[in-house]
Amino acid sequence: MMSLNKTHDSSRQCVVNAANDAQCDFPIQNLPFGIFSVNGSSPSAGVAIGDQIIDLAVLLENNALSGEAEVAAQAACSGPTLNALMALGNAPASALREQLFDLLDADSASDFDIINALVPMQDADLHLPANIGDFTDFLTSRHHFSRMRDKAPLALNFMSLPIAYHSRASSIRLDGDITRPRVQTVEDDIVSFAPTTKCDFELEVGAYIGCGNQLGAPIAVENADAHIFGFCLVNDWSLRDTQRFEGAPLGPFLSKSFSTTISPWIVTEEAIRPFRTTMEPRHSNEPAPLPHLASQIAQDTGALDITLEATIQTAAMRAENVPAERITLTNLKHLYWSFSQMVTHHSSNGCNLRTGDLLASGTASGATDDSCACFAEMTVRGTRPITLKNGESRGFLEDGDSLTISGVALRDGCARVGFGSATGTLVKNAEI
Repeated sequence: MMSLNKTHDSSRQCVVNAANDAQCDFPIQNLPFGIFSVNGSSPSAGVAIGDQIIDLAVLLENNALSGEAEVAAQAACSGPTLNALMALGNAPASALREQLFDLLDADSASDFDIINALVPMQDADLHLPANIGDFTDFLTSRHHFSRMRDKAPLALNFMSLPIAYHSRASSIRLDGDITRPRVQTVEDDIVSFAPTTKCDFELEVGAYIGCGNQLGAPIAVENADAHIFGFCLVNDWSLRDTQRFEGAPLGPFLSKSFSTTISPWIVTEEAIRPFRTTMEPRHSNEPAPLPHLASQIAQDTGALDITLEATIQTAAMRAENVPAERITLTNLKHLYWSFSQMVTHHSSNGCNLRTGDLLASGTASGATDDSCACFAEMTVRGTRPITLKNGESRGFLEDGDSLTISGVALRDGCARVGFGSATGTLVKNAEI
Protein backbone atom coordinates (compact mmCIF):
# COMPACT_ATOMS: atom_id res chain seq x y z
CA MET A 1 0.00 0.00 0.00
CA MET A 2 1.32 3.46 -0.89
CA SER A 3 1.76 5.86 2.03
CA LEU A 4 -1.39 7.12 3.75
CA ASN A 5 -1.87 10.13 6.03
CA LYS A 6 -4.46 11.62 8.33
CA THR A 7 -6.69 12.66 5.42
CA HIS A 8 -7.49 8.96 5.01
CA ASP A 9 -8.78 8.61 8.59
CA SER A 10 -12.35 7.35 8.13
CA SER A 11 -13.33 8.26 11.70
CA ARG A 12 -13.03 12.01 11.18
CA GLN A 13 -16.25 14.02 10.89
CA CYS A 14 -16.82 17.24 8.98
CA VAL A 15 -18.44 20.56 9.89
CA VAL A 16 -20.46 20.22 6.66
CA ASN A 17 -23.19 17.79 7.70
CA ALA A 18 -23.84 16.49 4.20
CA ALA A 19 -20.23 15.28 4.01
CA ASN A 20 -20.88 12.88 6.91
CA ASP A 21 -23.61 11.00 5.07
CA ALA A 22 -22.42 7.46 4.31
CA GLN A 23 -23.70 7.82 0.72
CA CYS A 24 -21.99 11.15 0.07
CA ASP A 25 -19.44 11.14 -2.78
CA PHE A 26 -17.46 14.00 -1.29
CA PRO A 27 -16.63 13.34 2.39
CA ILE A 28 -13.76 15.03 4.21
CA GLN A 29 -11.48 12.18 3.06
CA ASN A 30 -11.99 12.97 -0.65
CA LEU A 31 -11.57 16.72 -1.26
CA PRO A 32 -11.41 16.70 -5.07
CA PHE A 33 -10.42 19.81 -7.02
CA GLY A 34 -12.51 21.60 -9.62
CA ILE A 35 -13.37 24.90 -11.30
CA PHE A 36 -16.67 26.70 -10.65
CA SER A 37 -18.44 30.00 -11.10
CA VAL A 38 -21.53 31.63 -9.59
CA ASN A 39 -23.97 33.92 -11.40
CA GLY A 40 -21.65 34.43 -14.36
CA SER A 41 -18.56 35.24 -12.30
CA SER A 42 -15.08 34.38 -13.54
CA PRO A 43 -14.18 30.70 -13.10
CA SER A 44 -12.46 30.01 -9.78
CA ALA A 45 -10.78 27.06 -8.08
CA GLY A 46 -12.75 25.08 -5.54
CA VAL A 47 -12.82 21.83 -3.60
CA ALA A 48 -15.93 19.66 -3.24
CA ILE A 49 -17.12 18.84 0.29
CA GLY A 50 -20.55 17.31 0.85
CA ASP A 51 -23.06 19.48 -1.01
CA GLN A 52 -20.78 22.53 -0.88
CA ILE A 53 -17.72 23.92 -2.67
CA ILE A 54 -14.81 25.46 -0.78
CA ASP A 55 -13.83 28.70 -2.51
CA LEU A 56 -10.03 28.67 -2.33
CA ALA A 57 -9.85 32.37 -3.16
CA VAL A 58 -11.77 33.19 0.01
CA LEU A 59 -9.31 31.16 2.06
CA LEU A 60 -6.43 33.11 0.55
CA GLU A 61 -8.14 36.45 1.16
CA ASN A 62 -8.52 35.53 4.84
CA ASN A 63 -4.97 34.18 5.27
CA ALA A 64 -6.43 30.82 6.31
CA LEU A 65 -3.65 28.83 4.66
CA SER A 66 0.09 28.75 5.14
CA GLY A 67 3.30 27.32 3.73
CA GLU A 68 3.09 24.84 0.86
CA ALA A 69 -0.71 24.74 1.11
CA GLU A 70 -0.89 28.49 0.51
CA VAL A 71 1.43 28.14 -2.49
CA ALA A 72 -0.83 25.40 -3.87
CA ALA A 73 -3.98 27.49 -3.43
CA GLN A 74 -2.34 30.49 -5.07
CA ALA A 75 -1.44 28.34 -8.07
CA ALA A 76 -4.96 26.92 -8.24
CA CYS A 77 -6.43 30.42 -8.24
CA SER A 78 -3.97 31.88 -10.74
CA GLY A 79 -6.07 31.10 -13.81
CA PRO A 80 -9.29 29.62 -15.15
CA THR A 81 -7.99 26.03 -14.87
CA LEU A 82 -6.02 23.97 -12.36
CA ASN A 83 -2.97 23.46 -14.60
CA ALA A 84 -0.69 25.68 -12.52
CA LEU A 85 -1.51 23.66 -9.40
CA MET A 86 -1.09 20.35 -11.23
CA ALA A 87 2.31 21.42 -12.60
CA LEU A 88 3.68 21.80 -9.05
CA GLY A 89 3.56 18.04 -8.52
CA ASN A 90 1.51 16.19 -5.96
CA ALA A 91 3.20 17.38 -2.75
CA PRO A 92 1.71 20.93 -2.69
CA ALA A 93 -1.77 19.59 -3.44
CA SER A 94 -1.30 17.08 -0.62
CA ALA A 95 -0.34 19.88 1.78
CA LEU A 96 -3.42 21.84 0.72
CA ARG A 97 -5.69 18.84 1.23
CA GLU A 98 -4.24 18.34 4.71
CA GLN A 99 -4.87 21.94 5.79
CA LEU A 100 -8.38 21.83 4.31
CA PHE A 101 -8.93 18.60 6.22
CA ASP A 102 -7.99 20.36 9.46
CA LEU A 103 -10.20 23.37 8.72
CA LEU A 104 -13.16 21.11 7.94
CA ASP A 105 -12.68 18.79 10.91
CA ALA A 106 -15.63 18.95 13.27
CA ASP A 107 -13.13 19.37 16.11
CA SER A 108 -11.12 22.07 14.33
CA ALA A 109 -9.33 24.59 16.51
CA SER A 110 -8.71 27.01 13.64
CA ASP A 111 -9.42 30.71 14.12
CA PHE A 112 -11.01 30.81 10.67
CA ASP A 113 -14.53 29.45 10.25
CA ILE A 114 -14.45 27.64 6.91
CA ILE A 115 -18.23 27.93 6.66
CA ASN A 116 -17.55 31.47 5.41
CA ALA A 117 -15.76 30.04 2.36
CA LEU A 118 -18.50 27.63 1.27
CA VAL A 119 -20.63 27.91 -1.85
CA PRO A 120 -23.67 25.63 -2.29
CA MET A 121 -23.10 23.26 -5.23
CA GLN A 122 -26.64 23.88 -6.43
CA ASP A 123 -25.78 27.56 -6.95
CA ALA A 124 -22.60 26.91 -8.92
CA ASP A 125 -21.78 26.22 -12.54
CA LEU A 126 -18.94 23.76 -13.06
CA HIS A 127 -16.30 24.03 -15.78
CA LEU A 128 -13.59 21.85 -17.26
CA PRO A 129 -11.00 21.63 -14.48
CA ALA A 130 -7.94 21.59 -16.73
CA ASN A 131 -6.66 22.82 -20.04
CA ILE A 132 -6.37 19.40 -21.69
CA GLY A 133 -3.70 19.73 -24.36
CA ASP A 134 -3.72 16.09 -25.44
CA PHE A 135 -6.10 13.18 -24.94
CA THR A 136 -5.04 9.56 -25.30
CA ASP A 137 -7.50 6.69 -25.05
CA PHE A 138 -6.24 3.19 -24.24
CA LEU A 139 -7.61 -0.32 -24.70
CA THR A 140 -6.85 -2.20 -21.47
CA SER A 141 -9.80 -4.49 -20.70
CA ARG A 142 -9.29 -8.08 -21.82
CA HIS A 143 -13.05 -8.59 -21.67
CA HIS A 144 -13.80 -5.64 -23.94
CA PHE A 145 -11.09 -6.74 -26.34
CA SER A 146 -12.43 -10.28 -26.48
CA ARG A 147 -16.13 -9.42 -26.86
CA MET A 148 -15.47 -6.87 -29.59
CA ARG A 149 -13.62 -9.57 -31.52
CA ASP A 150 -16.19 -12.33 -31.16
CA LYS A 151 -14.39 -13.99 -28.21
CA ALA A 152 -11.14 -14.32 -30.16
CA PRO A 153 -7.97 -14.98 -28.11
CA LEU A 154 -6.05 -11.95 -26.94
CA ALA A 155 -3.72 -10.62 -29.61
CA LEU A 156 0.03 -10.47 -28.99
CA ASN A 157 0.09 -6.68 -29.14
CA PHE A 158 -2.67 -6.38 -26.50
CA MET A 159 -0.69 -8.66 -24.15
CA SER A 160 2.60 -6.85 -24.83
CA LEU A 161 1.68 -3.18 -24.57
CA PRO A 162 -1.21 -0.87 -23.59
CA ILE A 163 -2.79 -0.20 -26.99
CA ALA A 164 -3.96 3.38 -27.51
CA TYR A 165 -4.96 6.01 -30.03
CA HIS A 166 -4.67 9.78 -29.98
CA SER A 167 -8.13 11.32 -29.63
CA ARG A 168 -9.47 14.86 -29.80
CA ALA A 169 -9.01 17.16 -26.78
CA SER A 170 -11.05 20.03 -28.24
CA SER A 171 -14.36 18.15 -27.98
CA ILE A 172 -14.01 17.09 -24.33
CA ARG A 173 -16.89 18.52 -22.32
CA LEU A 174 -18.91 18.26 -19.12
CA ASP A 175 -22.62 17.35 -18.94
CA GLY A 176 -24.71 18.38 -21.90
CA ASP A 177 -26.37 17.48 -25.19
CA ILE A 178 -24.63 15.34 -27.79
CA THR A 179 -25.88 16.15 -31.28
CA ARG A 180 -26.33 13.00 -33.36
CA PRO A 181 -23.55 13.26 -35.97
CA ARG A 182 -23.75 12.61 -39.67
CA VAL A 183 -21.10 10.15 -40.80
CA GLN A 184 -20.00 8.02 -43.72
CA THR A 185 -21.02 4.38 -43.53
CA VAL A 186 -21.06 1.49 -45.97
CA GLU A 187 -23.67 -1.14 -46.71
CA ASP A 188 -23.49 -3.59 -49.62
CA ASP A 189 -20.43 -1.70 -50.84
CA ILE A 190 -22.45 1.52 -51.14
CA VAL A 191 -21.07 4.46 -49.14
CA SER A 192 -23.51 7.03 -47.78
CA PHE A 193 -23.39 10.14 -45.60
CA ALA A 194 -26.23 10.08 -43.10
CA PRO A 195 -27.08 10.30 -39.38
CA THR A 196 -25.34 7.61 -37.39
CA THR A 197 -27.62 4.79 -36.26
CA LYS A 198 -25.16 3.21 -33.85
CA CYS A 199 -24.27 5.82 -31.25
CA ASP A 200 -22.67 4.14 -28.25
CA PHE A 201 -21.13 5.01 -24.89
CA GLU A 202 -17.94 3.68 -23.32
CA LEU A 203 -17.56 3.73 -19.54
CA GLU A 204 -13.98 4.63 -18.62
CA VAL A 205 -11.78 6.37 -16.06
CA GLY A 206 -9.22 9.02 -16.99
CA ALA A 207 -5.93 10.03 -15.37
CA TYR A 208 -4.71 13.64 -15.49
CA ILE A 209 -0.98 14.23 -15.86
CA GLY A 210 0.44 16.55 -13.21
CA CYS A 211 4.18 16.94 -13.76
CA GLY A 212 5.13 16.01 -17.29
CA ASN A 213 8.46 14.80 -18.69
CA GLN A 214 11.00 16.33 -21.00
CA LEU A 215 11.00 15.32 -24.66
CA GLY A 216 13.31 12.32 -25.00
CA ALA A 217 13.15 11.41 -21.29
CA PRO A 218 10.87 8.38 -20.69
CA ILE A 219 9.13 7.92 -17.34
CA ALA A 220 10.15 4.80 -15.41
CA VAL A 221 7.23 2.63 -14.38
CA GLU A 222 8.32 2.85 -10.73
CA ASN A 223 7.93 6.64 -10.89
CA ALA A 224 4.87 6.87 -13.11
CA ASP A 225 2.24 7.29 -10.37
CA ALA A 226 4.01 10.47 -9.22
CA HIS A 227 3.15 11.99 -12.61
CA ILE A 228 -0.59 11.34 -12.13
CA PHE A 229 -2.34 14.24 -10.41
CA GLY A 230 -5.75 12.61 -10.19
CA PHE A 231 -8.66 10.87 -11.87
CA CYS A 232 -12.06 11.52 -13.43
CA LEU A 233 -14.83 9.61 -15.19
CA VAL A 234 -14.76 9.43 -18.99
CA ASN A 235 -17.51 8.58 -21.48
CA ASP A 236 -15.80 8.00 -24.81
CA TRP A 237 -18.82 8.39 -27.10
CA SER A 238 -18.46 6.10 -30.13
CA LEU A 239 -20.17 5.67 -33.50
CA ARG A 240 -19.97 1.97 -34.28
CA ASP A 241 -21.20 2.17 -37.88
CA THR A 242 -18.50 4.52 -39.10
CA GLN A 243 -15.90 3.13 -36.69
CA ARG A 244 -15.86 -0.19 -38.53
CA PHE A 245 -15.71 1.53 -41.92
CA GLU A 246 -13.01 4.12 -41.21
CA GLY A 247 -10.94 2.07 -38.75
CA ALA A 248 -8.56 0.29 -41.13
CA PRO A 249 -5.68 0.84 -41.29
CA LEU A 250 -5.13 3.83 -38.98
CA GLY A 251 -7.80 3.33 -36.31
CA PRO A 252 -10.75 5.49 -35.17
CA PHE A 253 -11.16 9.11 -36.21
CA LEU A 254 -14.59 10.71 -36.71
CA SER A 255 -16.22 7.83 -34.85
CA LYS A 256 -14.62 9.15 -31.65
CA SER A 257 -13.62 12.78 -32.15
CA PHE A 258 -17.11 14.34 -32.05
CA SER A 259 -17.46 14.30 -28.24
CA THR A 260 -16.11 12.98 -24.95
CA THR A 261 -17.93 13.63 -21.67
CA ILE A 262 -15.98 13.75 -18.40
CA SER A 263 -16.89 14.36 -14.76
CA PRO A 264 -16.01 17.82 -13.35
CA TRP A 265 -14.04 16.93 -10.22
CA ILE A 266 -10.44 15.67 -10.12
CA VAL A 267 -10.14 13.01 -7.42
CA THR A 268 -6.50 13.16 -6.41
CA GLU A 269 -4.13 10.22 -6.64
CA GLU A 270 -3.64 10.62 -2.88
CA ALA A 271 -7.36 10.28 -2.11
CA ILE A 272 -7.63 7.06 -4.09
CA ARG A 273 -4.65 5.32 -2.44
CA PRO A 274 -6.66 3.26 0.09
CA PHE A 275 -8.41 1.61 -2.86
CA ARG A 276 -5.33 0.37 -4.67
CA THR A 277 -5.16 -3.38 -4.97
CA THR A 278 -3.32 -6.19 -6.73
CA MET A 279 -3.51 -6.47 -10.50
CA GLU A 280 -5.29 -9.57 -11.74
CA PRO A 281 -2.75 -12.28 -12.60
CA ARG A 282 -2.11 -13.09 -16.23
CA HIS A 283 -3.02 -16.48 -17.60
CA SER A 284 -0.24 -19.05 -17.76
CA ASN A 285 -0.04 -18.86 -21.56
CA GLU A 286 0.29 -15.06 -21.63
CA PRO A 287 3.67 -13.31 -21.77
CA ALA A 288 4.91 -11.26 -18.84
CA PRO A 289 5.37 -7.53 -19.46
CA LEU A 290 8.75 -6.55 -20.84
CA PRO A 291 11.18 -5.24 -18.19
CA HIS A 292 10.46 -1.54 -18.82
CA LEU A 293 6.75 -2.18 -18.07
CA ALA A 294 7.29 -4.70 -15.27
CA SER A 295 7.19 -3.52 -11.67
CA GLN A 296 6.37 -5.31 -8.45
CA ILE A 297 4.85 -2.08 -7.15
CA ALA A 298 2.63 -1.85 -10.22
CA GLN A 299 1.60 -5.47 -9.79
CA ASP A 300 0.86 -5.11 -6.08
CA THR A 301 -0.90 -1.72 -6.12
CA GLY A 302 -1.63 -0.89 -9.76
CA ALA A 303 -5.29 -1.92 -9.83
CA LEU A 304 -7.87 0.62 -8.61
CA ASP A 305 -10.93 -0.78 -6.84
CA ILE A 306 -13.50 1.65 -8.23
CA THR A 307 -17.08 0.55 -8.82
CA LEU A 308 -18.48 1.99 -12.04
CA GLU A 309 -22.00 2.08 -13.38
CA ALA A 310 -23.97 3.44 -16.31
CA THR A 311 -27.67 4.32 -16.32
CA ILE A 312 -30.05 5.28 -19.09
CA GLN A 313 -33.14 7.46 -18.99
CA THR A 314 -35.07 7.55 -22.24
CA ALA A 315 -37.26 10.44 -23.34
CA ALA A 316 -40.32 8.32 -22.53
CA MET A 317 -39.01 7.57 -19.05
CA ARG A 318 -38.33 11.25 -18.45
CA ALA A 319 -41.82 12.22 -19.60
CA GLU A 320 -43.33 9.75 -17.13
CA ASN A 321 -40.95 10.71 -14.28
CA VAL A 322 -39.42 7.23 -14.33
CA PRO A 323 -35.91 7.27 -12.82
CA ALA A 324 -32.89 6.22 -14.84
CA GLU A 325 -32.26 2.48 -15.11
CA ARG A 326 -28.87 0.89 -14.53
CA ILE A 327 -27.53 -1.02 -17.52
CA THR A 328 -23.90 -1.57 -16.50
CA LEU A 329 -22.13 -2.38 -13.23
CA THR A 330 -18.40 -3.02 -13.45
CA ASN A 331 -15.11 -2.34 -11.65
CA LEU A 332 -11.90 -0.70 -12.81
CA LYS A 333 -9.75 -3.26 -10.99
CA HIS A 334 -10.24 -5.77 -13.83
CA LEU A 335 -7.96 -3.87 -16.26
CA TYR A 336 -5.10 -5.77 -17.87
CA TRP A 337 -2.74 -2.78 -17.64
CA SER A 338 -2.32 -0.24 -14.83
CA PHE A 339 -2.27 3.53 -15.23
CA SER A 340 1.42 3.57 -14.29
CA GLN A 341 2.10 1.20 -17.19
CA MET A 342 0.02 3.38 -19.51
CA VAL A 343 2.06 6.45 -18.52
CA THR A 344 5.34 4.59 -18.96
CA HIS A 345 4.37 3.11 -22.31
CA HIS A 346 3.16 6.51 -23.56
CA SER A 347 6.54 8.05 -22.77
CA SER A 348 8.72 5.03 -23.59
CA ASN A 349 9.69 6.39 -27.02
CA GLY A 350 10.61 9.75 -25.49
CA CYS A 351 7.18 11.35 -26.02
CA ASN A 352 6.72 14.27 -23.65
CA LEU A 353 3.56 14.25 -21.55
CA ARG A 354 2.37 17.67 -20.41
CA THR A 355 0.46 19.02 -17.46
CA GLY A 356 -3.26 18.55 -18.03
CA ASP A 357 -2.96 15.70 -20.54
CA LEU A 358 -5.72 13.15 -20.10
CA LEU A 359 -5.12 9.39 -20.41
CA ALA A 360 -8.28 7.27 -20.47
CA SER A 361 -8.41 3.61 -19.45
CA GLY A 362 -10.52 2.39 -22.33
CA THR A 363 -13.83 0.61 -21.88
CA ALA A 364 -13.72 -0.89 -18.36
CA SER A 365 -15.75 -4.06 -18.95
CA GLY A 366 -15.69 -7.01 -16.58
CA ALA A 367 -16.16 -10.73 -17.15
CA THR A 368 -19.93 -10.95 -16.49
CA ASP A 369 -22.72 -9.97 -18.88
CA ASP A 370 -23.94 -7.19 -16.60
CA SER A 371 -20.46 -5.63 -16.58
CA CYS A 372 -20.37 -4.89 -20.31
CA ALA A 373 -19.37 -1.22 -20.41
CA CYS A 374 -20.81 -0.32 -23.83
CA PHE A 375 -23.83 -1.20 -25.95
CA ALA A 376 -21.72 -2.89 -28.62
CA GLU A 377 -20.77 -5.55 -26.07
CA MET A 378 -24.06 -5.95 -24.23
CA THR A 379 -26.14 -6.12 -27.43
CA VAL A 380 -23.56 -7.89 -29.65
CA ARG A 381 -23.23 -4.82 -31.88
CA GLY A 382 -26.94 -4.13 -31.76
CA THR A 383 -28.10 -7.58 -32.93
CA ARG A 384 -29.53 -8.53 -29.52
CA PRO A 385 -31.17 -5.39 -28.07
CA ILE A 386 -31.72 -5.13 -24.34
CA THR A 387 -35.23 -4.60 -22.97
CA LEU A 388 -35.71 -1.89 -20.36
CA LYS A 389 -38.18 -2.19 -17.49
CA ASN A 390 -40.72 0.04 -19.26
CA GLY A 391 -40.70 -2.25 -22.29
CA GLU A 392 -38.52 -0.12 -24.55
CA SER A 393 -35.61 -1.85 -26.25
CA ARG A 394 -32.18 -0.50 -27.10
CA GLY A 395 -29.47 -1.79 -29.41
CA PHE A 396 -27.79 1.60 -29.37
CA LEU A 397 -28.76 5.05 -28.11
CA GLU A 398 -31.83 6.80 -29.50
CA ASP A 399 -32.60 10.53 -29.66
CA GLY A 400 -33.60 11.80 -26.23
CA ASP A 401 -31.69 9.14 -24.31
CA SER A 402 -29.65 10.43 -21.36
CA LEU A 403 -26.66 8.27 -20.47
CA THR A 404 -25.06 8.82 -17.07
CA ILE A 405 -21.86 7.28 -15.77
CA SER A 406 -20.80 7.32 -12.13
CA GLY A 407 -18.07 5.86 -9.97
CA VAL A 408 -17.24 5.30 -6.33
CA ALA A 409 -14.36 3.72 -4.43
CA LEU A 410 -15.53 1.53 -1.55
CA ARG A 411 -13.61 -0.58 0.94
CA ASP A 412 -14.27 -1.79 4.50
CA GLY A 413 -12.71 0.58 7.02
CA CYS A 414 -12.42 3.42 4.49
CA ALA A 415 -14.59 6.42 3.79
CA ARG A 416 -16.47 6.38 0.50
CA VAL A 417 -14.64 8.33 -2.21
CA GLY A 418 -16.91 9.24 -5.10
CA PHE A 419 -16.35 10.78 -8.51
CA GLY A 420 -19.78 12.29 -8.98
CA SER A 421 -21.26 11.65 -12.41
CA ALA A 422 -21.15 12.64 -16.07
CA THR A 423 -24.27 12.81 -18.25
CA GLY A 424 -24.81 13.26 -21.96
CA THR A 425 -28.13 13.39 -23.80
CA LEU A 426 -28.31 12.41 -27.45
CA VAL A 427 -30.33 14.92 -29.46
CA LYS A 428 -31.43 15.02 -33.08
CA ASN A 429 -29.31 17.04 -35.46
CA ALA A 430 -31.40 20.10 -36.40
CA GLU A 431 -29.99 20.01 -39.93
CA ILE A 432 -31.30 16.50 -40.55
